[in-house]
Amino acid sequence: MLTIVITAVIVIVAVAVLVVGRGRIRDGGGRGLRHRFGPEYDRAVADHDGDTKAAERELGERVKQHGSLTEQPLSPEARAQYTTQWAGVQEQFVDSPHKAVTEAEALLAHLAKDRGFPGEQFEERFAALSVHHAAHVRGYRSVHTAARGQSGTEEMREAMVEARSLFEALVTEQRADSDQDSPQTPDDRGHAPWALNRRHAKGSST
Repeated sequence: MLTIVITAVIVIVAVAVLVVGRGRIRDGGGRGLRHRFGPEYDRAVADHDGDTKAAERELGERVKQHGSLTEQPLSPEARAQYTTQWAGVQEQFVDSPHKAVTEAEALLAHLAKDRGFPGEQFEERFAALSVHHAAHVRGYRSVHTAARGQSGTEEMREAMVEARSLFEALVTEQRADSDQDSPQTPDDRGHAPWALNRRHAKGSST
């Protein structure tokens, strides 16, 4: 009888440990995804109508598909060329905002491809970028939306400003959250000064 009781206790304890362990794994996975994706985690939950598990399955699949991706370096020449092209897009915004956001999206797509991110379509490319540059992909989605919608000039300007952070992250050799080796001189808030902000503001006052 004593042996049966001891065996039963051991089984109960083992089951309890297993259940608690699985709960911790799930919680840790959720915390890990929230930490990795930041605002993109919240957006995924919202896209799934508040279904956290569905959102975490989607984000987990992104990590599974793209987490092992190694970003390819840019040559100094390519980096300089992209920086010049981006400056040109910014300048174009003053006279043609919609054309500028369209070209900004295309430029980011080419830059992402050169850095090794896969995807012929926006959604796949965005998913890959979100795994490695989650803090900066909001701007990419914004210019994509602005280029295809009926956004006003101010909305397009905000999209361009947001997209700049992803451009800077991709065009440098540093991690996305680093402000070193920025293609332009950072201002006192860690952002590169942008002629668009000044010129657009000047133009809007006339």
